[in-house]
Amino acid sequence: MISNLICELINYGTRTGLIRPDDITYTTNRLLEILCLDGFDPTDTSPGERPLNSILSDILDYAVSAGLIEDTTAQRDLFDTRLMGAITPMPTEVRLCFNEKYKSSPREATDWYYDFSKATNYIRTDRIAKDIKWKCPTSFGELDITINLSKPEKDPRDIAAAGKAKASGYPACLLCAENEGYAGHISHPARQNHRVIPIKLSGEDYFLQYSPYVYYNEHCIIFNKNHIPMKIDRAVFEKLLDFVRQFPHYTAGSNADLPIVGGSILSHDHFQGGGYEFPMVRAAYEKEFTIEKYPDVHAGYIHWPLSTIRLQSKNTDSLVSLADHILTTWRGYSDEDAFIFAMTDNVPHNTITPIARMRGELYELDLVLRNNITTDEFPLGVFHPHPEWHHVKKENIGLIEVMGLAVLPARLKAELDSNALTKEEIGSVFSHVLEDAGVYKCNDEGRKAFDRFIDKCYNMA
Repeated sequence: MISNLICELINYGTRTGLIRPDDITYTTNRLLEILCLDGFDPTDTSPGERPLNSILSDILDYAVSAGLIEDTTAQRDLFDTRLMGAITPMPTEVRLCFNEKYKSSPREATDWYYDFSKATNYIRTDRIAKDIKWKCPTSFGELDITINLSKPEKDPRDIAAAGKAKASGYPACLLCAENEGYAGHISHPARQNHRVIPIKLSGEDYFLQYSPYVYYNEHCIIFNKNHIPMKIDRAVFEKLLDFVRQFPHYTAGSNADLPIVGGSILSHDHFQGGGYEFPMVRAAYEKEFTIEKYPDVHAGYIHWPLSTIRLQSKNTDSLVSLADHILTTWRGYSDEDAFIFAMTDNVPHNTITPIARMRGELYELDLVLRNNITTDEFPLGVFHPHPEWHHVKKENIGLIEVMGLAVLPARLKAELDSNALTKEEIGSVFSHVLEDAGVYKCNDEGRKAFDRFIDKCYNMA
């Protein structure tokens, strides 16, 4: 039976282009080695073209019965990734193919790479299909809601094993380039089937990959070759705009560089993007203005729960200069009446979540003003989901949520199933959560305070 399963996996690899005809014997022998087999004797009773997850599941069951692995989620994931690594082309071949397709068009290159990442099972499409998704109408337009069910719960045996495992410090984090081809262990996912694409952003070395969890269509990650911390500065604006210049069908943004208002990984410089129209894109200008020193940049703030300045121009130099001016002004800006404090006890609080995209021939930057100040009343953050919403969302409001997509924990599925919460209630809570994260509220007082900051930008230009 196992020979037939190996044959199925080989056929899958040739069908999807992962294995070339001349490599079939070599790849078969690699699989035999992984499965501790000396021979290969397939019969003609193999099923037709079954889904990959069905083939792998049967091979994993064999591995358990043969004593090769324990029957836990982590052990099965480590082993099936090792199997897929054996049929995944080498990085050089993948990069050559991407670059060749890029010559035809950036979209053709990313379409191919996305399909490739699914074919290798790096993106586990069978798990992602379990996610629950819907749209919810609000006063800010439709927001997108996802309950994330694609991350499997940890087996107690895996948790116990991870607790005993010695930390290696290699790779330094889940984003590092050293993950490409890494075998992984009980505390670190296997990545033998992972391939990354080198790109240049403003002359610096970065890599492009897709998120294995794809919270939205073509959810990509652009990470620095070096393991260096996140930092929002002028260079970030330049790099984001350079990325959308190279991949004009994609959005790209960065999490903020401060705790509470940042993402879960602040230790490695990276951006996120993809081929998805986020609700934020559809937000209209609420107030428009031009700053005299930058006449070729159209500016304004948009009707959005988080306080966002939108800049548009064909001239990226002007766009970057104005964005940097706004960032510099915001870093040092305080307004006691609006409870905006740039610094307390020598700890900085103001930063920006930037997002770049192309809108026709115009480059567009959304600058979301963030502040991570805490108080006794709000120890997790004043501009953070408030306690009355923690039954739905307690975590940081990062880049993805800022753009209008909620990624919510799996526990909410049970509450939906039991009618303890409705989809409409969850959507309403998400809208309130985003409003909590906005430094200027969407009312007269908040807009007056927002205008005071805009005036400050005028005066300092």
